[in-house]
Amino acid sequence: MMVLGIETSCDETAAAVVSHGERILSNVVWSQVATHHPYGGVVPELASRKHVEKIVPVVEEALDRSGVNSNRLDGVAVTCGPGLVGALLVGASFAKAYAYAQGLPLTGVNHLEGHVAAVYMERPPPPFPFVALLASGGHTNLYYVKGRTDFELMGQTRDDAAGEAFDKVAKLLGLGYPGGQVMDQLSEGGDPERIHFPRALLDKTSFDFSFSGVKTAVARYVAKVQQAGSVSLEDIAAGFQEAVVDVLVQKAIWATEKKRCETLAVVGGVAANSRLRFRIKEEANRFGVSVHIPKPELCTDNAAMIAAMGYWHLSEGKDSPLDLDVYSKKPRVLNGLSSNG
Repeated sequence: MMVLGIETSCDETAAAVVSHGERILSNVVWSQVATHHPYGGVVPELASRKHVEKIVPVVEEALDRSGVNSNRLDGVAVTCGPGLVGALLVGASFAKAYAYAQGLPLTGVNHLEGHVAAVYMERPPPPFPFVALLASGGHTNLYYVKGRTDFELMGQTRDDAAGEAFDKVAKLLGLGYPGGQVMDQLSEGGDPERIHFPRALLDKTSFDFSFSGVKTAVARYVAKVQQAGSVSLEDIAAGFQEAVVDVLVQKAIWATEKKRCETLAVVGGVAANSRLRFRIKEEANRFGVSVHIPKPELCTDNAAMIAAMGYWHLSEGKDSPLDLDVYSKKPRVLNGLSSNG
C-alpha cells in the first residue's frame, strides 16, 4: 500500500509518498522560514497564503521523486490538527479534492500521531509497548504507546511547550527565528553549569511539563546583567538549554520506570537538539533503557510521518469522510490519540 501524505499544520508545506508505512519513497518540505523570519515568529495569514501557493507544486514534486503515478496510490493522508486552522484548511481541502478526483480513500491524521509514527520508519523500529516523549514547538507530551495507533497520554505541557520556550528565549536574546537550531549551536560555546535556571515540576508526582517559568527567569537574568554591562549569550543559552533538557530527560526516564518499560522514543522538532539527544541516551543507558530517535529531518514537521500513520489508519479501516474538518487546539480524541492542544 502506497500513501500520499500532506502536511500543512504550520509553516512547512510538505508532501511525501510512503510504502507500507515504513519505506519513504519521497519526502518534500518547502519551508517558510525566510517569510516569517523578519517577524520573529509565524504569521498565520502569511503561512496560509504560502501554503496556497506551494501545495500543488510540492505534491507534484513528491510524486515525481517517488516514481509513483497517481493511479498507483492506495490512499491519501492529511494532517487535520492540531495547528493553525488557516494553514490546515489548505492541506485538508487539497487532500479531499485529490482523494475524490482519484477515487482514493482519505484519512485525517493527528499531527502528534504523525510525530510518533516517525520512529516506525527507522530501522529497527521500537518494539511495543514503549514510552514516547514528544517535544516540539507547540507540544510537549509523554505517551505510553501500546500499538501503532494505540496511545495513552501520560503528561503534557501546562503552558509553553519546549520548542516554544526555545523560540521565545532566542527572540529575547536577539537571535531571530526559528530559535531552536541557533540556540543549540550557541550553547556549544557556553558553560551549562555557570547559570542555573529553575526546573519546574521536576518531581515524580506528575508527568506534566511547564516551561514558562524558565523563560521568565531568563528574561529577568538578562535584564539584571544588562544593567551590570556584561552578558554572555553563550552561557545564557547553555544554561537555559540545560534546564529544559534536564526536565525532558528526567520525566521521560521516570515515565519508563512508571510503566516498567525498557524502550523510549523521542520525537518532535526538539528531538533534533544535539544536547537532548546526547543527554537522553546517556541517562537511558544508566537505566538499561533503549532509545529510538528519528533522524533530524524526520523530527521536524514533514509529510512522511503523516503518510506513515495514514497507512496504519487505512490498514485498520479508519477512513475519513470528505467533510473532514480541521482543528487547532480543541481537546479531542482522534484514532486513539488525544490532541490536547
